[in-house]
Amino acid sequence: MTEAHQRRTAFLLAICQAFYLSASSVGTASSGLVGAGLAPTALLATLPYSLIPMTNAAVTVPASFLMARLGRRAGFLLGALLGGLGGLLSAWAIFRRDFAMFCLGNALWGCFQATAQYYRFAAADGASPAFRSRAVSWVLAGGVIAAAIGPQIAVYAKDLLAPVLYAGSYLAVAALSGVTILTLAFLAIPRPALAERTGAGRPFREIARQPVFVAAVANGVIGFAVMSFIMTATPLAAVDCGHTPADAFGIIRFHLIGMFLPAFFTGHLIHRFGIPAIALTGTAMLVICGLVAVSGTSLVHFWIALALLGFGWNFMFVAGTTLLTHAYLPEERAKVQGLNEFLIAGSAAIGSFSAGGVFGTLGWNALNLLVLPLLAVVASITIWYALAQRAAREAA
Repeated sequence: MTEAHQRRTAFLLAICQAFYLSASSVGTASSGLVGAGLAPTALLATLPYSLIPMTNAAVTVPASFLMARLGRRAGFLLGALLGGLGGLLSAWAIFRRDFAMFCLGNALWGCFQATAQYYRFAAADGASPAFRSRAVSWVLAGGVIAAAIGPQIAVYAKDLLAPVLYAGSYLAVAALSGVTILTLAFLAIPRPALAERTGAGRPFREIARQPVFVAAVANGVIGFAVMSFIMTATPLAAVDCGHTPADAFGIIRFHLIGMFLPAFFTGHLIHRFGIPAIALTGTAMLVICGLVAVSGTSLVHFWIALALLGFGWNFMFVAGTTLLTHAYLPEERAKVQGLNEFLIAGSAAIGSFSAGGVFGTLGWNALNLLVLPLLAVVASITIWYALAQRAAREAA
């Protein structure tokens, strides 16, 4: 690809990321409330929302192999189409008060999530080594737009089809999926080469022994797990410390800005200072996040801690994604990326699921201190990779 083509691809995928995350934020804000109104028992109220990460984890590996066969564009189009169908089914389920149909609609949205998480890889795989980290950052920067417009769409669309509340929210989800499809129509990504479609390559054990692979997966998986763990517990902790639910939403907004705003410059920092330095900086930010969190419970403490949580996650995630692109040959792309995304989805689900129980049992301070050993592990792995890389350069 020419440099202009690389930039155009990354820009279009950033737009798709913005639409996808905007729709996702609408669903996140609405699913639990709708589930509580439709479920036959309160125990099942969060089942529809839980089906999104469950379906994502189940579909992420098959989606990677499907795109290796048919191409990225075809896989992205299919995912957005399923997401739009999920939005329409969910809206219809609300009108009919059909809990099972609403669950199906949410599960289909999980299929969209499973394909959309490959946007950053599509931008990176078609980029030159010098532009690769910036291509990943550009795609993640679409989250800044989503953080700004997603909650506003959720507020406006909720009453769009009143008196049937939230049906309009899911029509908005379908519409955003449709706009994603229109944007993807302008995307030009070459079809996979024959070697990639046949899935040849080194045995997976050989790939997994590479320091670059271990460091990439560690930064992606541990960074996401820590972020999900602390973020999920934050609203509970904020209210428990005497703040209002509105305050808790404001804290999460700080976190979302922290997650995606650095994407405008993380790639440039990686290009200048190197991947290990930025990954370690992200890990240090998560450590500082925990220390700020345990030092006080004022709104300012929550704002600073959650902003640092977002910044640290961004640095580790972009660094991990960029590292992973150096760990495989083109014919190994599907299986390596698929496993990485499955592990990340699983770690995020475990982090989110366990946060409430840990907070309720041990409290906010202990919850933040519990992540420090994990961060020490990932920092050690990143340093090991950097030393192995230096040794390889000196031996060459």
